[in-house]
Amino acid sequence: MIHADPLPTRVRVGYGMGSVATGAFGTVPGLMLLPYLTDTLGVAAGVAGVIVFAPKAWDVVLNPIAGRISDRSRSAAGPRRPFLLRAGVGLAVAFALLFAGPGLGRTGEATWVVVCFLACATAYAFFQVPYVAMPAELTRSYDERTRLMIWRVSLLALTILLTGASAPAIRDAVGGRPGYRAMGVVVAAVILVGVLGAWRGTAGAPSHSVESGVGSLRDQLRVVARARDFRRLLTTFVLQALATGAMLAGVDYVSRYILGGSGASTVLFVCFVGPALLLTPVWSRVGARFGKRNGYLAASVLLAAGALVLIAATRLPAFGVYLATALVGSGYAGAQVFPLAMLADAAAVDAARTGSGRVGVFTGVWTAGETLGLALGPGLYGLCLALGGYVSSSGGVTPHQPSSAILAIVLGFSLLPGTLTVLSLWWLRRYSLTAADVDRYLPKEHR
Repeated sequence: MIHADPLPTRVRVGYGMGSVATGAFGTVPGLMLLPYLTDTLGVAAGVAGVIVFAPKAWDVVLNPIAGRISDRSRSAAGPRRPFLLRAGVGLAVAFALLFAGPGLGRTGEATWVVVCFLACATAYAFFQVPYVAMPAELTRSYDERTRLMIWRVSLLALTILLTGASAPAIRDAVGGRPGYRAMGVVVAAVILVGVLGAWRGTAGAPSHSVESGVGSLRDQLRVVARARDFRRLLTTFVLQALATGAMLAGVDYVSRYILGGSGASTVLFVCFVGPALLLTPVWSRVGARFGKRNGYLAASVLLAAGALVLIAATRLPAFGVYLATALVGSGYAGAQVFPLAMLADAAAVDAARTGSGRVGVFTGVWTAGETLGLALGPGLYGLCLALGGYVSSSGGVTPHQPSSAILAIVLGFSLLPGTLTVLSLWWLRRYSLTAADVDRYLPKEHR
């Protein structure tokens, strides 16, 4: 195995802090926005699903453009770093406004959510794309990228756990609309902490960037589309983002209508995310021993198995539901570590092979796919609810639901994500980039 110089711990931690911002924004809207629309604003489930999906779908178009812009930017502060600060602060402000509608009636409130969520999505694109591009330029080492991901995924899991568990708790403690407003401000502050941590921690970090490729964005997107291993990895990850998005959207509904206990939402969410805090280093060692692709396959199988067990949620005791969700969380931990490290490998090998830096375009396409999956997941869950005849309400009232709606709540949380994850394995098994391929393009002075 060929090794490059290890990154300073300060840089690893600083880079990982960016996932505090991405974790908070990636989790809380998926967990809280759909219930906010259906059960506080009284928006029909199908319409609410569209509202959650549409602003983030904008990022599918915007992210590759953001990647192209970040590829071409130059700054004395370091490659891509200025985007972290400017876009990150904008994201925090827009998020604080998202749940703070000033009482405009149902249509006006829904419009407020769409506009604020669109502003969040735009700012997030210009933060996330440069952030995800950085590992390919911070180090040329196959193993060092995995170590970098340990910090990112560990802090990501901690953030998801804390924000995902505390957001419903803050809402419930304050109560009603003020509870959602207070939750929005607290989560915005968490986003800002992550932004500033990433900005400060990566100051003076090494850079192994390659000159940006020539040609139009369309030309570079065409080249990226021809990158076989990247295409397979992206397809796998998007399908699993769909699965994750659907499960996050279902947590609140499963907690209220299946588990029916006070605080069940927090416990269920901890079971989903908590294992990542313990298992992220374990998955890293699995990848070092058996390869990243094989580790990703094993994690995906665990994720799918846990989701499919949850089909029986109405017949399982609460402990069984929590245990199956923890199995999903164990797979989820590995399904975050490996693909991000593999993305950096694919982008860096392409840059070394061609001599043309398209890391931003690679990550722009990647984050567009991830955003699409995480946005469409709640949309698909909302569609399941609509097909099941879910009864929306306003004022935080929990209405009686028909048996068809209860079935939709369960299947959207289990069968849908389980099937999507199993389907993703077909593409993952065909991914072929190895450590030897990455080492082949490592400059001699780093061998």
